[in-house]
Amino acid sequence: MTKDQLYKELDYVNHSREKRIHYANLVINNPELIAPLLEILFTVDDKISCRAAWVFEFMCSKQIEEVLPYLDTFTENMGRVYLDSAVRPIAKVSELISKSYSSKTDNQIKQLLTSVHIERIVEACFDWMISNQKVAVKAYSMQTLYLLGKSIDWIHPELLIILERDFSSQSAAFRARARHIIGLLKKEKSK
Repeated sequence: MTKDQLYKELDYVNHSREKRIHYANLVINNPELIAPLLEILFTVDDKISCRAAWVFEFMCSKQIEEVLPYLDTFTENMGRVYLDSAVRPIAKVSELISKSYSSKTDNQIKQLLTSVHIERIVEACFDWMISNQKVAVKAYSMQTLYLLGKSIDWIHPELLIILERDFSSQSAAFRARARHIIGLLKKEKSK
């Protein structure tokens, strides 16, 4: 399948879980489609990029290791994504990467995620935390920052400042997640 054919196929992706899983499996079974999928995803002014992001998120949710050859591309471009429907899946993939990276079991993400990759993810997540993003993006970002902050000492104090500053002005959903992360941060601090 060519990039153009994939682009046309993405037109059939919708919000249904069934469609997203179908196309995620298509990409998993045809790994040569990951590069063109990312090209489409990072064509940030195109509405189809959101559909590519949905498929990419589902692919990573099923098999996070599929992102490994594309960590440079993903982390270099993630901060450029701005359409709401595309930012949320990118933030979710960041959380998936950080979960693998901070996992107690050895895995390839731990071996291949470089300090440059981490720096880019952290920068994007902090940008999302301080900008006008939807709650889901902020929730994934705070979780990512919390997990990566376990190995990078300056992240937790900065995250705590943002969470406490924004707590009263945000939605109930934000406050619920922030309350949880603040509790974890204070527990970490007291160790």
